[in-house]
This record gives sequence, C-alpha cells and structure tokens, in this order.
Amino acid sequence: MADNEQKAMQLIAEAEKKLTSKGFLSSLFGGSSKVEEAVESYQRAANLLKMSKKWGGAGNAFCQAATLNAKAGSKHDAATNYVDAANCYKKSDPTEAVNCLLKAIEIYTDMGRFTMAAKHHQSIAEIYENDELDLERAVQHYEQAADYFRGEESNSSANKCLLKVAQYAALLEKYEKAIQIYEQVAASSLESSLLKYSAKEYFLRAALCHLCVDVLNAQHAIERYQEQCPAFQDAREYKLIKTLIEHLEEQNMEGFTEAVKDYDSISRLDQWYTTMLLRIKKQINDNPDLR
Repeated sequence: MADNEQKAMQLIAEAEKKLTSKGFLSSLFGGSSKVEEAVESYQRAANLLKMSKKWGGAGNAFCQAATLNAKAGSKHDAATNYVDAANCYKKSDPTEAVNCLLKAIEIYTDMGRFTMAAKHHQSIAEIYENDELDLERAVQHYEQAADYFRGEESNSSANKCLLKVAQYAALLEKYEKAIQIYEQVAASSLESSLLKYSAKEYFLRAALCHLCVDVLNAQHAIERYQEQCPAFQDAREYKLIKTLIEHLEEQNMEGFTEAVKDYDSISRLDQWYTTMLLRIKKQINDNPDLR
C-alpha cells in the first residue's frame, strides 16, 4: 500500500510539473495534450490513493482533475470527476463530499441533465440523513430531487424522494407537510394496479401524523381514506387506527399499548412508527384538550 501512495505522489508531482511548465496557459486554451496528460495523472493518482484507502488524498486528486476539465470546457468529464471525488470524501469528509456534488449538480443542470442532478441531490440528502446529521437539509435536497425527477417524468423516483421528505417532516413535527405528501402518494398509488396495495401504508402514516395533532381530525381523515379506497376498511392498518382512536377517546392507555403490540406481532413496526406512537401517547397524557 505504501508503494501505491508513493506512485500516487509521483503522478501528482508530474501533473503539477505539466501545469507549471512554459506554455501551459496557452495550451489550456489551445487544446494541447498537456491538460489531458495532467488530468490523467491526477486520475491515476486518485485511484492509487483509493487502493491505499487514503480517501481525502484521492478526493483531492479527483478535484484537481475536475478543475482542469472545467477550465478546458470538458463539462461532462468535470462533473464525473467531481462525483468520483465526492464518493471518496464520503468516507472521510462529508462536507467536502457535499461541496463536490453541488459542483457536479451545477454542471448537470447547466447541461440540462436533470435526472443526473436529481440523483446527486438524493446523494446529498443521504449524506445529511446519515446518523441524523442534518435532517432539515436532507429534506431540502430530497425535495429538490423530487422536483427534478417529476420534471423528467420519473414519477416513481420522485415519489420515493417525497416519502423521505414526509418521513423526516413528521420526525421534525411538521405534520401537515407529512400528511399532504402521504395522502398525495397514496392517491397516486391507487391509480396503479401494481402500487395500489401500498396505499394503505401511506394512509396509516398520514393518520398517525393526524393523531399527533388531533384525534377528531384523524377520525375524519380515515373516513376520507375509506371513501377513496373502500378496501381500506378491511385492512389491518384501518382497524389499528380505529382501535387507537377508541382507546384515546376512552383515555385507555393500556388498551392503546396492547393494540400496538398486537399489530406489531404480525407487522413489525419500525423506529418511525414507534416514535409517532410514543408521541401520540405523550400528547394525550400531556394535553387533555387533544382527547
């Protein structure tokens, strides 16, 4: 591995020598092979550093290549090298990874490559959501990704991003926003024979968000969902919400807990559901007006 690092340093030195050699500036604009040779040296160095798991150094080398590509007008190559740099930085410096992806996004949007831009906004969102680094920013980038995907008629990808927005909006207690998205995606799913069965999950999530705010609103909401999707009335998700509402109105916290346990024994509830359900119990205990 040390040998790879040494070779990488030699390649970087060679690239820098090419860049400082006489006539480089004229070659930059004249299409000389010096620029291409320097870019190739940086890329080879970056790959050697990747092999040595020197992620920061590899990211730096890819960035140098991207900068040269951009100055030479090779937009696509510049964007590709910025993405390669970001993939290295993800393992050592998330902030630099985001910066590189933003540069790639700027190039792709300028080129009209909005699907590529959307994918990289999604990557940025995933960086921010990792270990809940910054959920607010994660939401912003998932929203932007969804907008671009929708504009390119990639509705399935757009909905996946929107569901992430709803998930985190709910965790951030932005319940109205989460409800709007879950209801929107549920309605969209009902129009597809392949996706219609997933609508009941989105209705359940929306109803739980309603319950975090107001029991009566939740009751009205599931009545609307039943009208939209008559089959929802026979679903376990509908029966769970109805049961929870009954126990909340009766202030029967023990019954509430048992209903959740019964549902969880068949359909495992993840951390998001657990968080929402705990909030509902807490709000009912803390705020009698919500009963």
